[in-house]
Amino acid sequence: MKVSRRKFLVNSSLTAAGTFLFSNNIFAQSTAAPVVSGIQLYSVRDEMGKDPLASLKQLAAMGYKNVEHANYVDRKFYGYSAVEFKKILDGLGLKMPSGHTVMNANHWDKAANDFTDAWKQTVEDAATVGQKYVISPWLDEGLRKNYDDLLGFLDVFNKCGELCKKSGLKFGYHNHNFEFKYSLNNQSIYDIILQKTDPELVLQQMDIGNMYGAGGRALDLLKKYPGRFESMHVKDEIKSSNKGEMDDAYESTILGKGILPVKEIVGLARKLGGTTEFIIEQESYQNKTPMECAQADLAIMKKWGF
Repeated sequence: MKVSRRKFLVNSSLTAAGTFLFSNNIFAQSTAAPVVSGIQLYSVRDEMGKDPLASLKQLAAMGYKNVEHANYVDRKFYGYSAVEFKKILDGLGLKMPSGHTVMNANHWDKAANDFTDAWKQTVEDAATVGQKYVISPWLDEGLRKNYDDLLGFLDVFNKCGELCKKSGLKFGYHNHNFEFKYSLNNQSIYDIILQKTDPELVLQQMDIGNMYGAGGRALDLLKKYPGRFESMHVKDEIKSSNKGEMDDAYESTILGKGILPVKEIVGLARKLGGTTEFIIEQESYQNKTPMECAQADLAIMKKWGF
């Protein structure tokens, strides 16, 4: 049974919980940085679930240099402590600049005006394993319905940026499709997130595929918010015969095989978006294996100069 990224994140979250501004200085530094293509390990989730070490070895042999985790449970990455996982990555010549861990309302103690120990440990372990970015890929459904509640939690986003900064990290947010599907006060939720988070403290990781079925267009956003997207999930999309990964009519496919202008998007992101982290993610495989797709996707990115 195919488990969508959306359902995976909701389940993970429940388990774990029980006007435009940008810095010219950051933009200049970002565009000057070298660009390396990485892979979101959710792309090979079944393989990572069965044998993380063998899977990482296979990805490294393909030529991947960066990975992004989607599994941090009970202070462990794919069953390994932060110190152990860092040792594995180092031994394979891999780096993990970013990782996905859902931050929800239960990670903020309103009475204490502080983050819970569980979230502080998340940041601590991210620093230990070598991350630069701690990225939350979800927003609780209740926060999408009330403007003031959303603004309150975006303030927590900024506070999390301050917390991460103390450990030499940066907090980030990763979109799905609801940010474009729903609006509050005549603005899309994504516009509100972009406008109410401090770019010095909260990076945006744009997923160019998730948004497509809900009307989000990466090229338009890169032009509207230049310099705001330090990280990007690189995907292509095709029409799906079933409900797609976002419960719409689309599913991801090998780069260059779908309907998104992916090459144009990544080119503009490098030029205008301030993007230095290009992370391949493919969740559907059209009768190929996930590893075959991972290899094909990397080859395409290299062909495009990434």
